[in-house]
Amino acid sequence: MRILKLELKRILTTRTTWILLGIALILSVCMAYIPTTFYASEYTDENGNQVRLSGLKAFQYQKSQKAGLEGEVTPKKVRDALEAYQNCLNEYGVKDTYDLPEGVYGERIAPYTSLIHGLKEAFADPKTGMAPSLMEIDLEKAEDFYSKCDERIVTLMEAEQRDHPAAQEKAVSMYHKVEKPFTFYLAGSDSNRMDYQLLLSFMILLFCTVIAAPVFSSEYQTGADDILRCTKHGRGRLGMLKIISAMCICGTAFALCSAVYIIISNCLFGWEAVKTSIQMIFSAMNLADINMGQLQTATALAGLLCVLASVSLTLFLSSRTKNMVMSIAVSLLFCFLPVIIYVAMPNDLGTWLNCIIPTGGLGMQSSFLYAMADFEFLNVGDFALWTPDAYLFFEAVAIPLLIGLTIHSYSTHKIK
Repeated sequence: MRILKLELKRILTTRTTWILLGIALILSVCMAYIPTTFYASEYTDENGNQVRLSGLKAFQYQKSQKAGLEGEVTPKKVRDALEAYQNCLNEYGVKDTYDLPEGVYGERIAPYTSLIHGLKEAFADPKTGMAPSLMEIDLEKAEDFYSKCDERIVTLMEAEQRDHPAAQEKAVSMYHKVEKPFTFYLAGSDSNRMDYQLLLSFMILLFCTVIAAPVFSSEYQTGADDILRCTKHGRGRLGMLKIISAMCICGTAFALCSAVYIIISNCLFGWEAVKTSIQMIFSAMNLADINMGQLQTATALAGLLCVLASVSLTLFLSSRTKNMVMSIAVSLLFCFLPVIIYVAMPNDLGTWLNCIIPTGGLGMQSSFLYAMADFEFLNVGDFALWTPDAYLFFEAVAIPLLIGLTIHSYSTHKIK
């Protein structure tokens, strides 16, 4: 225990560690606030003046507009929203909202957009996948929204997983378990908050990589390891304690920053946000039976697992590298590797690689969060594994495997 405390103190007392952890905490607060700045609204007041709002004031105005629409998204609400949309465009004799006079969209259409955003998906042509315009959807059929969604998921998966019937069957089974009707609250209607949570997680991953990379390589470089290796517990036991200390610091930092982000974000927008179905934010066909609060938690936990797996990889690289700069450089390369794979590799191979490498769960193009909103599966014969489950599985396997390899590498390191 005394050696563990000394290792924790050794890492925590370095200036770089404190600077990076301080920046991470500041970023948690700033990134929770930034999505509030994306809101903008305008309306005409009682005196006929045009009033423009931005930030939280605009959000509160939009929330007051949609107050009666929040809660369960019943078939009747969907029909009424489509009727309001069609009546408005017919009244002005236009076919698209872009042709409406200034201010009309914000006052008459915007309050209903969230309720009808999934209609085009649900009523898409089952053969071509082409979605109709909202003006083309029969008003009387709008109340069949949920039954159309159940039908659409079948044809959608036939197109997405054409050669993999096991994946099709699993996806349809998952979607049938999704609770309907969906639930909607304006506070949870913005995917920007999830994007910034992912960006924050990726930044913390970079910081944790820089903190963990010198754990072994710095002592190789300075020669301190030559002395430590001669002590009674200077090999396997010391190596394990170094790993535990780095994992504890990085894991705690990530958990703290994620908690700060989620709490501040939900306090700014309203805690009712957590009850919004993810199908109301991303695709109406999303397979996961969770709400936005559960998605926030799942993303944070998956991010924590990814950080621990990535730190394990960084420690292994550190145990194999005698130069601290090289250790940091190679470790950071692995952090950006998912982006390179996403751009350069074919679809199936790229998906497999991003799921397998420890840093893949927090990639900026392909990640656990975006996989939750997608329909990708890893297919092996008649077996299909949904990619979010694949991220969790491979990261959970990577942690003990890489820790074991790190201990072995450190214990067998030879002094020259």
